[in-house]
Amino acid sequence: MAGLRPHARVLFWPTLALLAVVGATAYFFGSLPEPWQNTALLVVAIVLVLLLWLLPLASWLNNRYTITTRRIIFRHGFFVRTRQELLHSRGYDVTVRKNWLQSMAHSGDVLINAGLEQPLVLKDVPSADLVQQVLHDLMESSRTLIGSRRQEQAAITGETTRWGSR
Repeated sequence: MAGLRPHARVLFWPTLALLAVVGATAYFFGSLPEPWQNTALLVVAIVLVLLLWLLPLASWLNNRYTITTRRIIFRHGFFVRTRQELLHSRGYDVTVRKNWLQSMAHSGDVLINAGLEQPLVLKDVPSADLVQQVLHDLMESSRTLIGSRRQEQAAITGETTRWGSR
């Protein structure tokens, strides 16, 4: 079983905003002429930290992809949680898409086309090429396993396949 999340690089700008808010608050706190202004500064800083850092962090933590030997599980959402599962035995197409920044970070988007309206996307996954290779291997082993089980079932029941007859 492998648990994946989008690349932590998406937290760069929220962390930079956190540092800027904390730095500006530390610089201006206590130097304002009225006490209520210092209190207002703290309240604004707390609101900014919640909006600019904590919400993106919580959103990043709530996007998870789990790859098992039988299926891929997509979990996402903050207020409304969504869980999707895709069995390897169903078969699907796997595509990796990278932009220049993702190529530098060895990450990428893994698009899984299972015949649905839109492909399922593992966004900005680290080691996207390795994920694609593992998904291909899991799909192949799942097909082989199902084929061998069907042959065993046919041998037990004595059924044979006759081509061209009805």
